[in-house]
Amino acid sequence: MNKSTLALAVAVGVMAQQAGAAGFIEDSKASVSSRTMYFNADNRDGGADQRETAQGFKFDYLSGFTQGVVGFGFDAQALVGIYLGGDNKHTYPSSFFPSESGNSAADSWSRANGNVKARFSKTEAHYGGALQPNMPILVANDSRLLPQTFEGGTITSKEIDNVTFNVGQLEHASGRASSNSTGLSVAGATQESNQFRYAGADWKVTKDLTLQAYHSNLENFYKQTFLGLTHVFPIAANQSFKTDLRYFDSSSDGKNGDAGYAFNNNGGYAKTAGEVDNKTWSAIFTYTLGGSAFLLGHQQVGDDGGFVYLNQGSVTNDGGRSEEAGGASFYLFTDAMINGFVRAGENTTFGQYTYDFASLGVPGLKASAAYLRGDDIKSRTVGGPDATEWERDLRVDYVIQTGALKGFGTTVRHGTYRGDAPNIAAADQTRVIFNYTYSFM
Repeated sequence: MNKSTLALAVAVGVMAQQAGAAGFIEDSKASVSSRTMYFNADNRDGGADQRETAQGFKFDYLSGFTQGVVGFGFDAQALVGIYLGGDNKHTYPSSFFPSESGNSAADSWSRANGNVKARFSKTEAHYGGALQPNMPILVANDSRLLPQTFEGGTITSKEIDNVTFNVGQLEHASGRASSNSTGLSVAGATQESNQFRYAGADWKVTKDLTLQAYHSNLENFYKQTFLGLTHVFPIAANQSFKTDLRYFDSSSDGKNGDAGYAFNNNGGYAKTAGEVDNKTWSAIFTYTLGGSAFLLGHQQVGDDGGFVYLNQGSVTNDGGRSEEAGGASFYLFTDAMINGFVRAGENTTFGQYTYDFASLGVPGLKASAAYLRGDDIKSRTVGGPDATEWERDLRVDYVIQTGALKGFGTTVRHGTYRGDAPNIAAADQTRVIFNYTYSFM
């Protein structure tokens, strides 16, 4: 019996004994989410194109807590993906679907899991296989049909006013296009770790200022420390200026660099081949005026190696990330639609303009345009020329606000990526997404 099944068995026992307890049922929530997605990737340098359409369904049940000094509860999740069509039923790794024999897409796939949980005072513990962390040192990916989930245990505590503590250990992950779970790893590695530990805190110093500090360790791969600051300066009723500062310091751990445990440094330069050795900082400034938001920022990746993050051992491309294989997210603005901008030495300047049409009487409609340019990417060849790359992303979102289809959302995204060095694949991408969630508890 694996740990997720054991968690489910324990939860069923708790429910059988205390299902009638006030709070457990009364505070329960249940919903079904539908996501239909069309994905078109035009690889301009001769690689295989990808045009696919798929349908996903996600069922979520979140119980309340039983009464008593310690309250208990249970969360359940079931995911189903259905293949609707594409080019040649795909003959290459897909960002949507697991592959069957001959690399053809499976007609459908599914997985189900759950978490048991307990609450004492202002502290909650969760254990199971349906965790979706969202922290600076780990962000669960949800950029395709179904979300990435993790298995392990987490504790969140708010016992101190204005401070949220987070600690945990994760052991496995289920990818967004997978029915199964795997161990945890980094780009380029062939071995796995079953121990990702973290601890950190978010301190809301004032209503406008938040400080963050986290430390994480993926056993035998890397250690990473994060420091962050966000501050919002209100100028007037409809004006504000936001500052967002982020700093990561990552280093090698255990067997990192040995055969099977090597980090490919996002396909770029490394001072010591296969090892994690990186410092990355970014500064983001956003000025908001009415419905308009103007964002400008800069990011610098250290010269000794690329930025590291959990990526399940997938071999990334020279753009810094392989979405088809890894499907990972990370807490940097440069985690863009197509590329990552996280190779050694890379200096990236970026900007974004967003407009909320509620200011013109059209609530639910938003549009944005972003541009990122990375320079000084260190060559993998000693003495070789530095490389540059850029990406332009356009996005429109609309959510129906009233009527029978209230909450039905449509998103259209288009991205263009280009680089001027060998093996940096140019690409255009278009995504059309329809989302709807129906809550019945």
